[in-house]
Amino acid sequence: MASHEEPSHLRSHERAAPMRPDPTGPLRGLRVVDLTRAVSGPFCTMLLADLGADVVKIEPPSGDLPRFSGPFTKDDTERGIGGLFGSINRNKRGIVLDLTTPDGRDTVLRLVDRADVLVENFRPGVMERLGLAYEELHARNPRMVYAAIRGFGDPRTGKSPYLDWPAYDIVAQAMGGMLSMTGPTETEPMRTGPTIGDLYPAILAAAGLLAALHHARETGVGQFVDVAMMDSVLSLCETAVYRYSYTGVVTRPSGNSHPQLAPFDIYPTRDGTCAIAAPTSKHWQLLCQVMGREDLIDDERTRANLNRVTNADFVRQLMTDWTTQRTTAEIVAALGGRVPVGPVNDAADLFDDPHVHARRMLVAVEQAGDARPVVYADCPLRFTETPAGIYRRPPLLGEHQDEVLAELDDER
Repeated sequence: MASHEEPSHLRSHERAAPMRPDPTGPLRGLRVVDLTRAVSGPFCTMLLADLGADVVKIEPPSGDLPRFSGPFTKDDTERGIGGLFGSINRNKRGIVLDLTTPDGRDTVLRLVDRADVLVENFRPGVMERLGLAYEELHARNPRMVYAAIRGFGDPRTGKSPYLDWPAYDIVAQAMGGMLSMTGPTETEPMRTGPTIGDLYPAILAAAGLLAALHHARETGVGQFVDVAMMDSVLSLCETAVYRYSYTGVVTRPSGNSHPQLAPFDIYPTRDGTCAIAAPTSKHWQLLCQVMGREDLIDDERTRANLNRVTNADFVRQLMTDWTTQRTTAEIVAALGGRVPVGPVNDAADLFDDPHVHARRMLVAVEQAGDARPVVYADCPLRFTETPAGIYRRPPLLGEHQDEVLAELDDER
């Protein structure tokens, strides 16, 4: 048991739910060949693994870069499972293959022969140079679905002029339009904290390959699923697209407020900040009653959302005058269950939030050797009959080599 002198983050696993004993998700039996690396690809295959799929992650002899980039727990003497790597590669089995060698390529082909899905996120042309092009793999296993996540897509579905450009999260956020509409002011575009440029394409790839898998099971024919990071972010910025088409207005950063809804913002409190949204007539009336400002329910400046948007500065000042006189907890207690409200939680707050505990959203995951358990965010998809979640720690480099290769030999 941790001592009372230890920092709270060292005891974080004591406030988290335990791992599930076995995979029970709805994708049990699905076989996935995982040739992904970095962030977007591994997050996609992590979703499949959380849902019960048997995901075999293939790494080069040098390992996937995030594996060794940290952070590490102090007692992790192996230094073989960095935080990012562990979080997005849990529930997978790991093997090592050198794809530039005949043996490595042959093993991939044997895995493909029994696979339902293959996922990769190399730059265009890499798989072709390795002798593992989609067309060759499709000929070997016509039912298999092949999904690729790239910065600017694959020429099979539309050749981008940026096809050969490398891309990271910040590039996708910039080119897809997100930075242009995010930030404190019009002149300060800002990257979102979570790596949306990586994670949203991963989610779309998981949805797309499952749709293609349904088609394959209906017809016996798999297909190539192509997801571009830039396309994905652009689709997430749909508000800016339709607003420009309708009005010619280019959406610019507006801080935490909303250009079409009010009040809808992050407000300062006596001891922090909180989110309050009351754009509907019902919620505005309730908010006015709680604030003791019933006179504003029918005030010409504030009686309808359009009026409040027109007088946004007045509404914000009104709200700020009220919120700064109260603590965040007092505001949440007064509005909770009546008007949309919530504290601005940081990571430490999440560990104490009763919703997070009730929903089992933080899971303590054992680590290799004597390293202490660490906590990962659980799968947010919930099923009444086939619960998903974390049931296996992330693999050490090549940890399941013998096990996976033995299975291939048994199936010959």
